[in-house]
Amino acid sequence: MTPPGPDPQECFAQIGRLVASPLLARSETLCKLLQYLADCTLNSPADHLKEYQIATEGLGRPADFDPQLDAGVRVHAGRLRSKLAEYYSSTGIGDSIVIDIPKGCYALSFERRAVPHEPMPLMSPMADVAAVAVGLTEPSGIRPRLVSAGTILVGVLLATGFGLYFYHYRAAQLATRRAAADLRPTAAQTFWSPFLHGPEETIVVFSNAIFVGNSETGLRYFDSSRDRRDQINQNYTGVGELAGVLELDRIFQKAGGQFRIKRGGLFTLDEARTNNLIFVGSPMENLTLRQLPTTQEFVFRRVASGENRWSEVIVNVHPQPGEISVYPPAPEAGEVEGDYAVIALLPGLDRSRSTLILAGLSTVSTQAAVDFVCSQSSLEELLHRLNVGNGTEVKPFEALLRVKAVNDVPLQTQLVNVRQNSR
Repeated sequence: MTPPGPDPQECFAQIGRLVASPLLARSETLCKLLQYLADCTLNSPADHLKEYQIATEGLGRPADFDPQLDAGVRVHAGRLRSKLAEYYSSTGIGDSIVIDIPKGCYALSFERRAVPHEPMPLMSPMADVAAVAVGLTEPSGIRPRLVSAGTILVGVLLATGFGLYFYHYRAAQLATRRAAADLRPTAAQTFWSPFLHGPEETIVVFSNAIFVGNSETGLRYFDSSRDRRDQINQNYTGVGELAGVLELDRIFQKAGGQFRIKRGGLFTLDEARTNNLIFVGSPMENLTLRQLPTTQEFVFRRVASGENRWSEVIVNVHPQPGEISVYPPAPEAGEVEGDYAVIALLPGLDRSRSTLILAGLSTVSTQAAVDFVCSQSSLEELLHRLNVGNGTEVKPFEALLRVKAVNDVPLQTQLVNVRQNSR
């Protein structure tokens, strides 16, 4: 018989348990979303929840929120759905009320679990064998031949039981050792931990340069001295940035994390205060980087004059003996030996947040920077140079990479220099 549905008071009590659970307590956004959806579902069941309504009323987004440009509500709902499933398979396995977000809508479902039947006690193989022995010896009047046959059967079962016991015991030991090894933090887990397990989801901001022109007439960077703002074209980004975002998505999906993606032209400073950030692309094209605290050791600067005045270089602000002070861009496409990129881990505007900059002098070297931090062996080298052990906190740093590319594909990336950041 189907158990009766829970009343609203029971549902809100279950929401309270979820919000207080370790799985959700660290994420203010998911807790706010869950409480808002519960309130709407239980108090206004006839209303059909819309993304704009959830974003502005439930999550405090501004009135100009556009669901077509910002997938934040869908991303948060997906994360919340996963957290609910994880909760009911672990901490809440004994809870009587199950809450879910059915696919295709934002209204919550509340279901009461049926009272489980008392499980039959499990018996070990040895107990089963003992029961067989008792069954063979208790009845009276058993003929000696049957007793002998029963004794032989018991012996066979005992031998089989002991064999199975030791086989499964050794297998369990091996599985335990493997699980313990899996729990040991790797270089990738150490490096990515702040971005995967922060209180809010990470935002990935890819470069969105301000161009003038189009693919037919030719593109060039916007020059405020001769171009009108209504001529600006922001519809293009580099192939390296695109490949980099896809590689980050692979890493996050593998680790069970998610991020929200934004092009540089739509990113706001309010988001910089509340989220961990990953910037993909140089400050010349990822213009938001010019408004935030950025690198101090390896700095991107535009060439002020000459035939390459629109080019960008990386300046080694504090060169050590034997180091060069300026790293120029690659001279031309094709086979390139001397392209450069920077990886920088910096504090956010809110110092409890982190900002990661993955930026190259070209779209190819930007891709190389992303590939570097997504490679276990490369991260091991980086953490070794930083004197950071697995499982410990990675302090702010800046690193310089040299990239070799063939046909605009990064093939070899070398870690040239690493500096701890004093901030």
